[in-house]
Amino acid sequence: MISIIGAGNVGSAIAFLCGTSGLDEVVLINRNENKAIGEALDISNAIPETSKVSIRGTSDYSAIKNSSVIVITASVGSHINTRSDIMLDQSKMISNLSQQISKYSPNSKILMVTNPVDIMTYLLQKLGRLKSQNVIGIASSLDSSRFRYILAKQFHTVQSEIHDAMVLGEHDDSMVPIFSQAKYGKTPIEELLTDKQKSQITSDVRDYWKSLRYFKGTSVFGIAKKTFDALESITEKKPLDTIASTLLDGQYGFNNICMGVPVTINENGISKIHQISINDTEKVELSKSANVIQANIDKLNKFLNSTL
Repeated sequence: MISIIGAGNVGSAIAFLCGTSGLDEVVLINRNENKAIGEALDISNAIPETSKVSIRGTSDYSAIKNSSVIVITASVGSHINTRSDIMLDQSKMISNLSQQISKYSPNSKILMVTNPVDIMTYLLQKLGRLKSQNVIGIASSLDSSRFRYILAKQFHTVQSEIHDAMVLGEHDDSMVPIFSQAKYGKTPIEELLTDKQKSQITSDVRDYWKSLRYFKGTSVFGIAKKTFDALESITEKKPLDTIASTLLDGQYGFNNICMGVPVTINENGISKIHQISINDTEKVELSKSANVIQANIDKLNKFLNSTL
């Protein structure tokens, strides 16, 4: 069973993908129960005739009991300038959800979508005393897709011609596009771009959400598909190589922070963290990103110690 906490645009889109694919039973949970019930009623009509799965909506957290995977998309509001804008308010909500998860389904795999995703992934893992491989932040794979899209536009080609376009680090203003690994066809991207072009592309990747918000509002389909891919990997026991936020223990020289790195996800959650080769400039930028995450963790811990 898959439990999705948050029946807004993203949570409902993920539930829709689960339903239309017949992936697994779905429980959609929202503090406004009518919203959860309504979305479940709508999605129920999209389940294939041959599928035995069902979906229901509720506000009762006991419904998550014994979930194989829990997806957290709930949010107290939208960020304006950076994803860290609402970190403190989001942390209170995640603290409450941690208690519900620990009570009803402590052994579930958990996919964190709520922003700022690296900090909320860290917080949930620590508060719930959960296994680090079971708590996975979904966002850097989305950043990587945006990087691939922007590179495809740069070279006036289709996205399938861009390979190994990865974005590591924080899912926010310090994220690090890894140019040294990316290729256009078989040609390394670094051979095709000037430093000025790389700088502009980096800014475009980091600000992608701002352009998207200008034209339509918040991101929905991209993050929903990336989350579904991880869900499918876990429930169908199909290994997935992707970029996700996870607790680091010495990898890339960082400890006790969550950030986006290359991983393999399977039925056991994160089965492996991959250490890829990056150049010196990227190492410096990744260190800056780690410092931003650590500063936010320190700020968060100070806030929680004074309020909880």
